[in-house]
Amino acid sequence: MTQSVQELFDRMPASFDPAAAAGLDLVYQFDITGDGGGQWYAVVKDGKCEVIAGRHASPSATITSKAKDYLDIANGKANEMMAFALGKLRVSGNIPAAMKLNKLFKRK
Repeated sequence: MTQSVQELFDRMPASFDPAAAAGLDLVYQFDITGDGGGQWYAVVKDGKCEVIAGRHASPSATITSKAKDYLDIANGKANEMMAFALGKLRVSGNIPAAMKLNKLFKRK
């Protein structure tokens, strides 16, 4: 179980599935608010993933959530679709790209 948002983003490249990313060129911005939050972005290109702290100038999709809610989703305590419906997870930009996240990053 992931204990912090920082740990989650540190582990993100290890949970990446290169086969699922074939032919993709996307940038995911994560804006995680509240205690323990921060900003990170993941560059998915040519079957590779790089996660960088900070803000990207032109992400494909932006995911915004409170730190606690995002950890609950990552740890399987909350369903991402339900969190989205309840406004606990917000997505802007390329929605179809954001929907690929579950296939690109496997929960451990």
